Amino acid sequence: MGFWVGCRETPADHLQRARDAVFEKRPDEALVEYRKAFDLLRRDESAPALVLRARALKGAGDVYWLEQRKVKEAVSVYKELVQQCPESPEALEARIILAELLRMHYRDLRGAIDQLAAALQRNPPQGAELQYQVAKLYFELGDYAQCELEARKLGERFATSAFVDDAVFLQAQAVHMMEGRRQEASRIYADLRSRFPDSELAPHALVEMGKIRAEAGENEKAIELWVEALKTHPDPNLVQDYISRARRRITETTPEAVGQKAVAFDHGKAPARPPRNSVEAVGGSADEAARDHGD
Repeated sequence: MGFWVGCRETPADHLQRARDAVFEKRPDEALVEYRKAFDLLRRDESAPALVLRARALKGAGDVYWLEQRKVKEAVSVYKELVQQCPESPEALEARIILAELLRMHYRDLRGAIDQLAAALQRNPPQGAELQYQVAKLYFELGDYAQCELEARKLGERFATSAFVDDAVFLQAQAVHMMEGRRQEASRIYADLRSRFPDSELAPHALVEMGKIRAEAGENEKAIELWVEALKTHPDPNLVQDYISRARRRITETTPEAVGQKAVAFDHGKAPARPPRNSVEAVGGSADEAARDHGD
């Protein structure tokens, strides 16, 4: 007499069912299957089990975030993944997603920086982009000195990356925000234009250089830079507005304009009453002047 020997379902079976459920837009069922796979792998520390465990956690985190938009649950699962399987490819991806979630939904900028820094230690293929994000996060924090350092580091580590011009522009912005370094910022913007003349940031660098000139009261120089920027800037109306305002400042600060303002101001005053006598003329009060006349 024969009989069936029941086959125990494996973690791989549950993972496949979870993926099928995701494809068929059944996220709740997918989460159940990912949980079953994880529970079967919980006490197994073998290398194959760790691979499957990382996939189960990553899959569950993605369902929470991408399918259900449940940020809190997604963050919790992604954090569990990077804690339990820190060397896995899934953990690297989870750190990058975590950084974005922490920044966007919790304003935890330092937490986001920590996740990106840990990801960068793995030398990922998108390292230049992650380095740029770290620099931007420090700018958001108002830590301009560290932003400058991180932006410069990008150019040193990823010299051929498409993010280098972005990093140079961000470095110049950070330097400009620091006291007494206005001219240095202008030199960095000029360096960007010299090294990356075809960059879409080149006209923006010209605009920023013009702003620095205008801040120093050099409105004519600022206008020259802005006129040059007009040739390639994506928003010429904005640049033209800067030029118009600078020209008004020049007009208002010329000696003729200042003199005209003074005359106009004087014309607005009530005519002065002539002194009643010599006592009032030399500074005596009206009462003293009246007594001098015997009033």
